[in-house]
Amino acid sequence: MEKKNLTHRTEIVVRFSEVDSMGIVWHGNYAKYFEDGREAFGKTLGLSYLDVYANNHLTPLVKLDFEYKTPLEYGDTAIIETRFIDHDAAKIHFEYTIYNKKNNKIAATGESIQVFVNLDRELVLISPEFFLEWKKKMGLIE
Repeated sequence: MEKKNLTHRTEIVVRFSEVDSMGIVWHGNYAKYFEDGREAFGKTLGLSYLDVYANNHLTPLVKLDFEYKTPLEYGDTAIIETRFIDHDAAKIHFEYTIYNKKNNKIAATGESIQVFVNLDRELVLISPEFFLEWKKKMGLIE
């Protein structure tokens, strides 16, 4: 079976509060933009934080990387492309590309990895059943 490419795109408009004194997006806000991408991906494709929590799990970040390419400025519209990277391990791995809508230039790329913990905050080493069911529904596993 051919694996599906699970990618979602969402747009945000850069707000004044997100830029620094040079008028460009402050680097720390890219973590928020990646979060916006993850949240939109999850809501659209059925793997939201509320879905995870409803199944008695949490997914804390354990890795977050960025590469900055070209700056975004106040008023720009950014397109956040979020790609799910499938693994056999019990983790959620995303890669991101953020584009500036006005010129289609890449503003930043990056990745994040989240692990599963139960509600007692104990690490879960085997993919939870609801996650495996989601992967089946998405055509990632049989």
